[in-house]
Amino acid sequence: MSLSRRAFLSGTTGFVASAALSSVPTLAHSEMMLGNIQLDVVSDGSLTLPGSFIFETMPKDALAPILNKHNLSADVLEPPINVTLMRHGARTVLFDVGSGSDFAPNSGMLLQSLDALGVAPEDITDVVFTHAHPDHLWGLLDDFDDLLFTEATYQIGQVEWDYWMNPNTVDTIGDARASFAVGAKRRLDVIADNINLFNDGDEILPGVAARATFGHTPGHMAFEVRQGAQAAMILGDCIGNHHVAFEKPEWESGSDQDAETAAQTRLRLLDQLAHEKTLIIGYHLIGNGIGYVDKSTSGFTFVAEDT
Repeated sequence: MSLSRRAFLSGTTGFVASAALSSVPTLAHSEMMLGNIQLDVVSDGSLTLPGSFIFETMPKDALAPILNKHNLSADVLEPPINVTLMRHGARTVLFDVGSGSDFAPNSGMLLQSLDALGVAPEDITDVVFTHAHPDHLWGLLDDFDDLLFTEATYQIGQVEWDYWMNPNTVDTIGDARASFAVGAKRRLDVIADNINLFNDGDEILPGVAARATFGHTPGHMAFEVRQGAQAAMILGDCIGNHHVAFEKPEWESGSDQDAETAAQTRLRLLDQLAHEKTLIIGYHLIGNGIGYVDKSTSGFTFVAEDT
């Protein structure tokens, strides 16, 4: 009997999961309801980043007390990867698909996290991308470069699509991110015949509206999920951490491709979210990424929600 590629991967998942879980005792998971919309936040693991990736452009004297307050190293950061799963009626929707196995050694756990909820890749009806950085897009394909979510329809913002599909992007993005451009185009090419493009303000699914949050990437989008008076904002990376992004949102971050625009986006969005007391889900925020924004005299604070 011959094994299909999918069957082979299924057979090896247990070994990979055991190796990954030896350093990660449990798969992080939180669940909430907005009316009859169920949102689950599941783990794709974590990243290990040099602190300079974010902090290089920031004033060191003013940065130090913030890092001390949050018990963070200036040298190494290990942000979580929080993927949002939405179930509403007949739809099972993923917002981003994690890193896959090719980007970071502590990531690529999304399929195990979904399996823990009884969700198989073929159950996913829709995949919506905030943007096309590796830890959000590269989980699209398996180890054989086959599409994982075979029954899904895909959606991404028009501006983001145009940027990563432009053959000149690899030459203009800078050496440090050239592999991002190559990897993004290769994966987006696979779904080019099954992609829906949208713009700011579009209702991309029932109860889900796109919100332009440009700067981290040229066409980055957040998503407001709403039912009646209840709402949650899926942030992606427009607010990329729980420390300096909140306390000093005006500071330019090395993680953003257009740092000036990203800072303006953060300031505007944090002010709105704090004023409206909107529940947020952040891709790299602590506490499974779920919480609220409080405004303080000097900036903002992330208040993690117990769910």
